[in-house]
Amino acid sequence: MVKIRLARGGAKKRPFYHIVVTDQRNKRDGRSIERVGYYNPIATPTEPRVVLDTERVKHWVSNGAQLTDKVRVLFKEVSAKAAA
Repeated sequence: MVKIRLARGGAKKRPFYHIVVTDQRNKRDGRSIERVGYYNPIATPTEPRVVLDTERVKHWVSNGAQLTDKVRVLFKEVSAKAAA
């Protein structure tokens, strides 16, 4: 099954996550099909916290991909900002 989930990057104690489309059998930071955005949980107020290509996420979801819980929350956050 294809999932849209977070892949961790960044240094120790400084997390940074790429939002990726991958097969669920792959490792968390392993091979991915496509990178659709990123999430920086410790972003300063001047930096974007979440950047996400919503059109690509909608494309993958329409083709059967499933969002993880955290990515679903981030997707709703980005969609609400875009609508406002």
